[in-house]
Amino acid sequence: MDEELLEREPSKRDRTARLMRVARLLEGNPTGMRPTDIAERLGMSKRNVYRDLKALELEVGLPIWSEDGRWGVDAEAFLPPLKLTLQEAMAVFLGARLMVRYADKYDPDLASAFEKLAASLPEALRDRVARSLEVLQEAPRDPAFSDHVRQLTKAWAEHRVVEIDYEGAAFEGRAGERSRRTVRPYLIEPSLQTHALYLIGWDEAREAVRTFKIERIREVRVTAQSFEPPEGATLERDLRRGWDIIADQPATEVVLRFSPAVADRVLETTWHSLQQTERRPDGGLLWRSTVSGVIEIRLWILSWGDDVEVLEPPELRQQVAAILARAASRYASPTGD
Repeated sequence: MDEELLEREPSKRDRTARLMRVARLLEGNPTGMRPTDIAERLGMSKRNVYRDLKALELEVGLPIWSEDGRWGVDAEAFLPPLKLTLQEAMAVFLGARLMVRYADKYDPDLASAFEKLAASLPEALRDRVARSLEVLQEAPRDPAFSDHVRQLTKAWAEHRVVEIDYEGAAFEGRAGERSRRTVRPYLIEPSLQTHALYLIGWDEAREAVRTFKIERIREVRVTAQSFEPPEGATLERDLRRGWDIIADQPATEVVLRFSPAVADRVLETTWHSLQQTERRPDGGLLWRSTVSGVIEIRLWILSWGDDVEVLEPPELRQQVAAILARAASRYASPTGD
């Protein structure tokens, strides 16, 4: 075969398809293969085989190994194929669709998962997957962020402690403080409010569970130190108090009074797993729940405008009142002056 022809720069689509063929060939040969044999099987040059093996390791993140001239991929890199009913496939698809809708940057692993999921779906859902991928591919790229997610995922799966350089949130015009943190990764969770991913884990220096926005992580190092994860029931109990992501703040009982105009809409949704509701004689609604701090729920309360009133706790009532007062003062002038 013409070596020069084989060395021509492929299109992005062709290159992705070729990388997938190499990965699948290695998956089917758990004892590994020689690059010469891979080249012959796939009609490639040996030089391109070496390039693709390196790309699978460095760009895709597959655990590629090489020994005695043979190359392979760790068997645990691939999960067994899914056999889903139509209803199960729809449930998985809808979950993935939520990730696409709320992702603010391109995630190559999410895109790859969609492609693999599409192979086992009915034609109608395959078409929706293709359209979802088109939307996802329009999102901006952030290679550093993707690399951090992969490293944190590896550390989470292997119960390894990580060291991170973290930049705290800016506050009142001041830049966030940058610090080195040693963390046991317990969970990686997406936020519906901020469209971001968060690392939830045990901060060894502070001896407490803390929440870290992955976009603010500047460097990740997976250490050799292992840890025992907490009992699932204990962790889930703590997370139930979180409104969205934050679960490391003091438990706070929040009591709200909604007007009759929005009471039915509030009742249509379970906003928090611990919520309790009581319909009032005037058609309004009394809503209460115990949440982790008030930072996240405050944004939700403000979204209801003047159709909600904070009854408890007093500090939250004061915060909301102050925010609404500042907003009202800005709209006092019809011209915005």
